[in-house]
Amino acid sequence: MNYSQLKTVTDTIAFHGQESRHKPAIICDGVEYNYEQLDRESNRTAHAILSSGVKAGARIAHLGKESVHYYDLFFACAKSSTVLVPINWRLTASEIEYILKDSGAQLLLVEAQFLPQLESLLNQLPSSVKVVNMGADGPDELHDGFLKWKQHCTDNPVSMPVDENTPLIQLYTSGTTGFPKGVVIAHRSFFKIRNLIAEANLDWVDWKPDDVSLIGIPGFHVAGIWWAMQAFNAGVVNISMRTFSSDQAVALVRKYGVTTTLVVPSMLYMMISESREPEIDFKSFRKIAYGGSPITETLLQKSMDTFQCEFLQMYGLTETGNVAICLPPEEHVANSKKIRAAGVPIPGVELKIVDENDKQLNVGEIGEVCVKTPAVMLQYWGLDEATEAALAGGWLHTGDAGYQDEDGYLFITDRIKDMIIVAGENVYPAEVENALTLYEGVEEAAVIGLPDKRWGQAVHAFLVVNAQTEVVPRKLSLFLRQHIAAFKIPTQFHFIDEIPRNASGKILRRVLRDTHSTNHQEVEMEV
Repeated sequence: MNYSQLKTVTDTIAFHGQESRHKPAIICDGVEYNYEQLDRESNRTAHAILSSGVKAGARIAHLGKESVHYYDLFFACAKSSTVLVPINWRLTASEIEYILKDSGAQLLLVEAQFLPQLESLLNQLPSSVKVVNMGADGPDELHDGFLKWKQHCTDNPVSMPVDENTPLIQLYTSGTTGFPKGVVIAHRSFFKIRNLIAEANLDWVDWKPDDVSLIGIPGFHVAGIWWAMQAFNAGVVNISMRTFSSDQAVALVRKYGVTTTLVVPSMLYMMISESREPEIDFKSFRKIAYGGSPITETLLQKSMDTFQCEFLQMYGLTETGNVAICLPPEEHVANSKKIRAAGVPIPGVELKIVDENDKQLNVGEIGEVCVKTPAVMLQYWGLDEATEAALAGGWLHTGDAGYQDEDGYLFITDRIKDMIIVAGENVYPAEVENALTLYEGVEEAAVIGLPDKRWGQAVHAFLVVNAQTEVVPRKLSLFLRQHIAAFKIPTQFHFIDEIPRNASGKILRRVLRDTHSTNHQEVEMEV
């Protein structure tokens, strides 16, 4: 077997565990595993999973930040034919509870720092759920609980049937109805697109033997785990951050000579703002991929001027399992006609724009963006009707609105599903609106995203309140922290007399965006 023949995640770590055994595979917070260690330790972890009494196909949840042990667990789930359910550690206890119950996770591995917020939750979980306290991750502890949990297990290879269609990871996306969906992704999603790009002899997503990759997007996002896997597939060095911070990112790039990374636009903004010597700090970069949220032409041009390397824009969803559309490096030039495009389909990926009746539209006509990709998700977990609707006719209906130009380039014009993206985090209005209306005095609520120079978009709430009740924004924000994650909480509250609606009662978010997009105050927030 050679690099191009890898078809599953288990193939990848077994191959590089031999071929690149002494090369650093993952470095995080001062802890380093080479490829041989990562292969051996993930064998041990796979045996620990199976000895816990779970069977193939079982869901294994993880609540914690980035670490070498997260990737150890990821490969172990692949080897044991179980499905990893990484949980966003920014979520509230009630949001975490929903994911654990919906996924039916039988094993929960949680870092010690997150146990306090789960105290009330742990007593409500089914007795069949086993909880492993991973311990703390620091220079002295090194996830001591995780290491003790598996220390008596062998590091011999695990023999479980795994193929390219075996479920591998279940990622939860925010739901338009207020409830998240579990997107089930198979091994093939991490390989099909790579092979198509290679077969077309394109250098859009390429790797050099001496590349050093920075992982700044967390592994509970498809972009984070996908980017990490592409680097693992290529057998290069990965530098992972526990959580992204601009000062640490700049320091790591300079220390390790990082050559490539995947970022959301807000990360570019913060790294540029942090650096005092960009010509020295960023001289090692040869290519930066970006996506996940809107980027302004000003920030993109500033980034190209600052980093002085190739740029590649990527468009995809959790449901596509991988990138589907790319804006190639050659289009990243000043005054390019295509600079505002999302890009063109990767060879082997199909794209069409359809109207509300699923009829394909002509060049320049705006409709829903649909893609057909071999990396597409297997299903929404436990939601057969939603899966059938999303994959109708073999096409993934993205919920995004856009059009194609005469050269086949895709331009995104809006989000049909009204999703808001804050620093790469997905926020759906319905979820926030549900939480807002729980507050005494709030009779109606509408939520939209407005441009923000640092975070891409900021959440704005429009409220109709009871005339007899005083609603104080600061108190409302504190209340929301009990129900939704901090990054979902509106940065501004607008008190209005009436929510604009159409004849069928649906909120006219476009009216709110058009009215307030040109005169809103940009807000810096902590996420």
